[in-house]
Amino acid sequence: MSNFVARGAPTRQAVIRNTAARAGLLEGESERIAGRMRTALIKAAKERSGITSDTELLEYALSRVALEDTFAETLTSLRGSVSPDLDLEF
Repeated sequence: MSNFVARGAPTRQAVIRNTAARAGLLEGESERIAGRMRTALIKAAKERSGITSDTELLEYALSRVALEDTFAETLTSLRGSVSPDLDLEF
């Protein structure tokens, strides 16, 4: 069981992981990725998240990026798309 889901109470990590699972992002084959990260960045991310496993930390971070909320960008992109002549009064 994942370190960040095993804590019991619903945590931000558990919500992200469960949402990623429901979206089908945690299914299928695993793939290996490699990269060099700054020690301070890894340490800070682990301390803030409470995640101790490098793999789980990467999975959580990638899930956050994949599930990123784009509401603000979508709303902003709609600016000017409603006719100023449209009567919005009730």
